[in-house]
Amino acid sequence: MKSLIDLTINEEQLKKTVQSVKEKDIVIPTLAQMKDPNKIPESVKEKLKKTGLWDVNPINLFRISWKNQPVKEGGLYNQLPNYIEIPPAISGVKARIFAMSGKYFPTGAHKVGASFACLVPRLVSGQFDPKYHEAVWPSTGNYCRGGAYNSALLGCKSIAILPENMSKERFEWLKTVAGEVIATPGSESNVKEIYDKTWELRRTRDNVVIFNQFGELGNHLWHYEVTGNAMHEIIKAEIGPKGKVAGVCLTSGSAGTLGSGDYLKDQYPQAKIAVGEALQCPTLLNNGFGEHRIEGIGDKHIPWVHNVKNTDMVIAIDDNDSLGLFRLVNEQAGQDYLREQGVSEEVIAKLSWIGISGAANILSCIKFAKYYELTENDIVMTVLTDSAEMYQSRLREMEEERGNKYSSLNAAVDHNKNVLGIRTDSMEELTYLTRKRIHNLKYYTWIEQQEYDVNDLNAQWYDYDEYWGKLHQMGPELDRLIDEFNARVQGA
Repeated sequence: MKSLIDLTINEEQLKKTVQSVKEKDIVIPTLAQMKDPNKIPESVKEKLKKTGLWDVNPINLFRISWKNQPVKEGGLYNQLPNYIEIPPAISGVKARIFAMSGKYFPTGAHKVGASFACLVPRLVSGQFDPKYHEAVWPSTGNYCRGGAYNSALLGCKSIAILPENMSKERFEWLKTVAGEVIATPGSESNVKEIYDKTWELRRTRDNVVIFNQFGELGNHLWHYEVTGNAMHEIIKAEIGPKGKVAGVCLTSGSAGTLGSGDYLKDQYPQAKIAVGEALQCPTLLNNGFGEHRIEGIGDKHIPWVHNVKNTDMVIAIDDNDSLGLFRLVNEQAGQDYLREQGVSEEVIAKLSWIGISGAANILSCIKFAKYYELTENDIVMTVLTDSAEMYQSRLREMEEERGNKYSSLNAAVDHNKNVLGIRTDSMEELTYLTRKRIHNLKYYTWIEQQEYDVNDLNAQWYDYDEYWGKLHQMGPELDRLIDEFNARVQGA
């Protein structure tokens, strides 16, 4: 079994990288600081007080945290992550559903953390030359935005690759940050076309380094360490004397966020991990394929970084339900309707934190709660990858498609049909054999197409504890390298 995240030191290049970083006055945060901002130096916090959340400034590396204060300028940190509890008046179930918000990361999505954990190991080990290499970020949207942003902060050149039919907000912003933006055919369900473009770049350019979120285990590690810990802090604050953790429900974009589920299972062994996907493209559920509209999730393959053997359930979400919930919580008439149903002003003020994939995650939690008949003592965790800020053009498109302004009647229909009315169909509790069926699908993408090692594929399954356990223990090792790198930069 090869090194899961290669931290081999290239001393000759590392000396050059240290000097390059020194010139740009860059300090790199550790995972420990992302989990606990109290560990961040006061000198850094003073600079943050004068810096905008999305500013292309290296100091914003220290805003790769779930705990940023929910402001656009000069914020520091909360004691707990930004989150919203979805009340029964919206969900229709008794279970307590907690959704952490990605809106207040730089770029407005948590993928900035996953991309950090893919690039930084190569940078601090001397494997990536910021003056020669170009970091390639293949994605269905948010990951390439995070990758391009981190590249800019770390003084690295970047190439963003994403499907041409993703929301225009993504493209407009990317053009201001990435060195090059490449649009591939299709939409969020056309992942192979993104991979094909990376192979074309490999064959035609000598200086590209591909950071594929679906295959880079740093993605999983960051979510295990940082997102999982953030969820745990919310649970400890909210659980009460009778509470219990039922599980975590997350759609499989790159499957990186599912690493947080591994962390929660380590803390609460009775908890379950449920993975959601689009009903219109039921790859995990039915070896299927198709087109869907849940922007920000990938499909038609099983990500290399998905720990399938630790997954308990698959939940398919109709993308029409996701769009219905997204519109309900983000249109003024929808919010007025929910207010009439008894939803508090505190919750309504946070509903714009919900993007399209966030809506799908909430619906996964609702189906999970219905299936297991959860009570008011049960906690279900999820995340809101991004917010409505990324999809204002989609709201306008839906209004044009339907030919009328969103009304109270539309809101009542969307709530009753797309939220309260969803059933426990298109779900599957996984057994040993059904988990193995899903795991086996990795072969066709990763061994046949992407030239990964079949021995590593087998290690993920047959040497399960060694493979995933070793990965989950790499956080402190990475932090040690980051600390050593920063020390060399400061002494250079």
